[in-house]
Amino acid sequence: MAAVATERFGSRQRGSDSVKLLYVIFGTNDGDAAYVALAAAAPASYGGFSSRTIQPVERQGVDFWFGEVDYVASTAQEAGDSTYEFDTGGGTQHITQSLALIQSYNATGYVAPESYGAIGVTSDSVEGCDITVPSYHFSNRVFLEAGIVTAAYRRTLYLLTGTTNLYAWYGFEAGEVLFLGASGTYRQAEGDWELSFKYAASPNQTGLTIGTMTGIEKPGWAYLWVRYQDTKDETSKSAVKQPIAAYVNQVYRTASWRGVLTL
Repeated sequence: MAAVATERFGSRQRGSDSVKLLYVIFGTNDGDAAYVALAAAAPASYGGFSSRTIQPVERQGVDFWFGEVDYVASTAQEAGDSTYEFDTGGGTQHITQSLALIQSYNATGYVAPESYGAIGVTSDSVEGCDITVPSYHFSNRVFLEAGIVTAAYRRTLYLLTGTTNLYAWYGFEAGEVLFLGASGTYRQAEGDWELSFKYAASPNQTGLTIGTMTGIEKPGWAYLWVRYQDTKDETSKSAVKQPIAAYVNQVYRTASWRGVLTL
């Protein structure tokens, strides 16, 4: 009679990240044969758990053995898997123009000069201030087959670093996402690559107002700066800095990420 392993009463014992299957093996006096029968009867995975470990069988009689098989939650990543992380901690930006003037105060006998929304105006400069602005940092980790991550593919990632998205991309408008670069490790045991991609996002803005200028549009990663001119405020009879021009400059290249950068 060939050895036969049968799941026994009290099996399927569960922990927070593991499960244990219990067996009884009949029909052999040979421990190796009992072990082979146990291995053949136990499934490769169970209820979402993998990494099967077969414990040594324990002999209870002439041809009667106990055996157990442990399954744990797998942490191994395979080609095609991916993970995603994000951080909305914000970024710091130096500004010289406020959104609005809440209140101005003046000393007795003086009139507060018009500031036109400028911040920290002195006789010869506009000092501004640093504020926290929306900045969405995120990264994803992917596992790709070795045949995909060629030298040409790695060079493409290198050339795309420091570019913004030319087209709408995964819910972001064109120009809102900046590719900060990639890092990779070849996993020899698995024969694939583990790649990490890093990004930052800043929203496009429309309808901005600076002094008397309205309808200003600024792509997320463009740089907005203001030119001021000395003028005389007739009410206070004081020299003031008046914004007379606003400039929106492109400082990052745009590129198509299609077929290369994916989440």
